Amino acid sequence: MSIRRLRSDPKTLGDVNLVTEELKNLYFKRLLPIEKHSSFHHFHSPRYEDAEFDNQPMVLVIGQYSTGKTTFVRYLIEEDFPGGRVGPEPTTDCFTALMHGEAEGVIPGNALTVDPKKPFRHLDPFGNAFLNRFQCVQMPNKVLESISIIDTPGILTAAKGKLSRGYDFPAVLRWFAERADRIILLFDAHKLEFSDELTRAFGALCGHEDKLRVVLNKADRVDSQQLMRVYGALMWSLGKVFRTPEILRVHVGSFWSEPRQACDHYQLLELEEEDLLADIRNLPRNAAVRKLNDLVKRARLVRAHAHVISYLKKEMPTIFCKESKKHNLIYQLPLIFTKIQQRHRVPAGDFPDCTKMQEKLLGQDFSKFKTLKPSLMASLDKLLTSDIADLVPLIQQQEPRKTSLPGVLDGEFLGTFRPEHYKKDLFKELQKAGGSAESDFVEWAVEKHKPKYDEIFFNLSPNGGRLSASKVKEWMKTTLLPNSVLAHVWRLSDVDGDGALDNEEFALAVHLIEGKLEGHWLPRELPSHLVPPSKRPRSAGEDE
Repeated sequence: MSIRRLRSDPKTLGDVNLVTEELKNLYFKRLLPIEKHSSFHHFHSPRYEDAEFDNQPMVLVIGQYSTGKTTFVRYLIEEDFPGGRVGPEPTTDCFTALMHGEAEGVIPGNALTVDPKKPFRHLDPFGNAFLNRFQCVQMPNKVLESISIIDTPGILTAAKGKLSRGYDFPAVLRWFAERADRIILLFDAHKLEFSDELTRAFGALCGHEDKLRVVLNKADRVDSQQLMRVYGALMWSLGKVFRTPEILRVHVGSFWSEPRQACDHYQLLELEEEDLLADIRNLPRNAAVRKLNDLVKRARLVRAHAHVISYLKKEMPTIFCKESKKHNLIYQLPLIFTKIQQRHRVPAGDFPDCTKMQEKLLGQDFSKFKTLKPSLMASLDKLLTSDIADLVPLIQQQEPRKTSLPGVLDGEFLGTFRPEHYKKDLFKELQKAGGSAESDFVEWAVEKHKPKYDEIFFNLSPNGGRLSASKVKEWMKTTLLPNSVLAHVWRLSDVDGDGALDNEEFALAVHLIEGKLEGHWLPRELPSHLVPPSKRPRSAGEDE
C-alpha cells in the first residue's frame, strides 16, 4: 500500500498495522538491495524478516540469578507459565520467549528457527548449544496479546564465572537487545555484585541505552538508610559501565504480587511501580514509532558501511600485493572513516565500531567487494529524505491505541480510587442479558464467612450502609499488598460501579484479599459463585 493511498483513506490512519506494512515495503524496496550489494549482513545484523515487522513489542528481562526475573514475568502476566521455576539458586537455565497462542504449549528452539511466523529464524548461527536452551511458551494470556516477554538465564556471579555455557551468551543478549522494545535489567537490593559476565552483558547492551530500564528489586526488604546506600552504590557502578553523560533511570520497587514488608519508603515503592508499569503499558501504542526509529538507524549504518566497502574496493590493486594492501587498509580504517565523513558528509555517529569492523575485515576477500551503484544510493537517500518523512505525519495522525492492558498493566488500575473511574461502569459486561435463572440459585461462596467480614465492615463506620472508596482503600493498604492488586480487588468487588461498597461487596473484597494472601491468583472476571446475591441479574419470573 502506498503512502498516497494511506492518506486518501482516513479509515486506515488509525491502524498501526498498515503503517508497519508500509515500513516493511520500504525496507524490502529501498534498503535490502543495498544491504545485499555491500555485504552488510556479513558484518552486522542479518536481514529483517516479515515476522520482525509483524511481531508484538518485545520486553527482554535480564539480571543476575535470584534477582526476581521469573517472578517479575509472573507478576506481569498474573499466572504461572510452563518451565517457570522460582528459587534462590540459578533456576532458569534457558531463554524462554512468552508469546500469545490459542492453546498452551512449548516450542523447542530448533523448531523456532524454521518457523517463518516467529522472529527467531536468525538465531540458527548460535548452534545447538544455545537452541537446546531456548524455547517459546505459547499461552492464551490477555497480556501476551499485546506484548511478548523474554525471560533469560541468571547472569553468573564471580564465583561461577569460570563455568562455560557452551554458547556466546553476550552475543545472544545483543541479538535480543537489538530487537527488543524494552530491556528490564534487575538488581537485588541485598547482593549488588558486578561479575565479569555481568560486565560483558553490559557491553552487549551498549548502543541500546534508550531501551534500558534498571530495576532495584526487593527494596522492601531493606530499611530506608540501607536503601539509600545501595541505590548510591548502584548508580556509581552503572556510571562506570555505561559511559554516557546521561544518568540511567533506576526504578526502586518490589515487583511481585505478594504482600510487601512494612517499611518507611512504602509510598516510594508504589510510585516507582506505577512509573515502570506505565512505561511498559505504552509499548504497544509506540510500536510503529520504535520500528520506524530502528529502520532509520539501520539505514544510516548501511549508508556508512556501503561507502566504506566501496572505498576499500577502489583502493585494492588489480594483480600484485593484494594481501599487504589489505592489511594496510585495515590498519588505516580510522583514517578512512574520517575521509568518508569529509567527502560524503556522513556523520561520525553513523559509522560502525572501528575495532569490530577491523576484526571482521581480516577474514574477508576484498576482491569480492563491490563499488557503489548510484541508483542504489539514490534509492537509499530517497528513503531517508522523503519516504520516512512522509510516513511520520501518518503515525502522528493515528487514533491513539488502547493504552490499557489486562492485569497489573491495566492503566485503569492506577486510577481505580479516583472519582472519574466510577463513570466507566467496568463490570457492566459481566451482567449479560438472557442469563440462565440457575445463577440465582448458585450458593454464594462468601456467605459462610460473612459474619466475620460484617464485623470489620461496621467497625469502619459505614455511611448509609456503604463504605466510601477512601475508607476501603485505607483499610486495604494495611494488608501490604501492592496497589495494583488492591485496585483489581476493588474493581471485582464494586460490582455496581457506584464507587462505594455495601456489606456484601465489602465481604467479597475481604474474601478476595484473604485468598490472595493465601497464594491464589485473582480471577480476571468475577465468576458467578462470587457475585453477591443482591447483585445477580433477576430472572424473568421475579420481574413479573
